[in-house]
Amino acid sequence: MAATLLSDVIVPEVFNQYVISRTAELSAFWQSGIVGELPDVTALMGGGKTVNMPFWVDLTGADEVIDDTTDLAIGKVDAKQDEAAVLIRGKAWGATDLAAMLAGSDPMMAIGDLVAGYWARRMQATLISTLKGAMASTNSPTMATNTKSIIALSPATARVFDAEAFLDACQVLGDAQQSLAGVACHSATLNLMLKDDLIDFVKPSDGSADIPTYLGKRVVVDDGLPVSSGNYTTYIFGPGAIGYAEGSPKVPTETQREALIGGGTDILVNRRKFVLHPRGVRWSGSPGSAPTPTNTDLETANKWTKVWETKQVRIVRFIHKIA
Repeated sequence: MAATLLSDVIVPEVFNQYVISRTAELSAFWQSGIVGELPDVTALMGGGKTVNMPFWVDLTGADEVIDDTTDLAIGKVDAKQDEAAVLIRGKAWGATDLAAMLAGSDPMMAIGDLVAGYWARRMQATLISTLKGAMASTNSPTMATNTKSIIALSPATARVFDAEAFLDACQVLGDAQQSLAGVACHSATLNLMLKDDLIDFVKPSDGSADIPTYLGKRVVVDDGLPVSSGNYTTYIFGPGAIGYAEGSPKVPTETQREALIGGGTDILVNRRKFVLHPRGVRWSGSPGSAPTPTNTDLETANKWTKVWETKQVRIVRFIHKIA
């Protein structure tokens, strides 16, 4: 009986969509609502290294009293442009008798789960790199208006994360803080929240793991968040603060068989083309040596420029200590 090959169980059209959908299901950033779909962007991702997203600037100025001797002043409506980097990434895996190793269940679904889990972790790492760069931007107007740092306060106890300091960080957005619904923090910060007995757990209806919340905001934990010299960065988000759109590489998924490697090796190649963008902070840089930005490129602060007003950028960077 002929051996089952990877190409026998992978149907690219089905596999691609499964991996994309499953990636979102496995990522806490997506499930928390922090990441939201960018409208009308997918169609623009056919070519080019960036996606332009024009927007209308909100109307300003006081209203005027109408009388029969003075004309109303005519204000103007301005248009500006947000811009996101298109990210093109890929990964190849090879294993001898890969399909046979996954026998006992639907092999395409099993492989898809492994690939989707991989992309959920990698896209989360990309998002953290993006936040490191975008939220540290010093280009005018700077992102300092969306940052709360307590690491220089006195006494030293005032530098430590607690509920009062967290609320002060939310206050950075003023009356727009009501939109803040999610928190991304290091596990050491979560541990401090737990010690302060301010974490509540919500049990999902699907029976999956309980969801931690802090002061009513869903908590996402990732040890890839910035830590430097005892200074921890926590991000606080509103819904849809991170815009996402999925494009399509020329060949998203393909398989091949290498008969001479390891007595016979199946290889799976998976490629992604996507936008993962902090809404209102324009990517104004260019990639380094790679055709599209690497995570290191995304971490470069001077490649980002704020184009939305402070309250409209639904992200707060909170820098603190934990002891």
